Amino acid sequence: MQQSSANPQLLRLRVSVFLAVSLDGFIARADGGIDWLMRYEDPGNEDYGFKDFFDTVDAIVMGRNTYDLALSFDTWLYGDTRMIVLTHRPVTSKHNETAYAGSLTDLVETLGREGVRRIYLDGGQTVRQGLAAGLVDDMTLTLIPTLLGQGIPLFGADVPESRWTLVGTKSYANGLVQVRYERAGLA
Repeated sequence: MQQSSANPQLLRLRVSVFLAVSLDGFIARADGGIDWLMRYEDPGNEDYGFKDFFDTVDAIVMGRNTYDLALSFDTWLYGDTRMIVLTHRPVTSKHNETAYAGSLTDLVETLGREGVRRIYLDGGQTVRQGLAAGLVDDMTLTLIPTLLGQGIPLFGADVPESRWTLVGTKSYANGLVQVRYERAGLA
């Protein structure tokens, strides 16, 4: 995250996105369903670089709908990594999560002051808020060869124009393609 502040702690903070997205730009069906992703599970249990990415994450900032979906999985995927759920509704913490109802920008600045070096931003609305506020530094998007036609978009009208630099690509035998972008101008 680029900051105009002279605080060196904030200068080292990165806000990252790591998501699967359909070819037509959706991260879930309109009802939040992600069943279409399961068709592309790799028989070799490929994690598509998620573990390596996640090992660099100090805190997760997740939207409430994504959090509720994550709670429905058989396994909690986030270990003991600090998680802040953006919500105006109470959260019954099951894995030491905390709720936050304020500005995403304020939260990111607070986490930077606390020494967090990398935030994993997850959830469609949360990612769009981060992009709209210019907080996102890098995105790893795994393109799923499926057209959903409608659903929850990754991007939308609330996301302003911005430039991104391709820093890597990887294709997989099952048809998935992963692209990694960094916001243009990051040093």
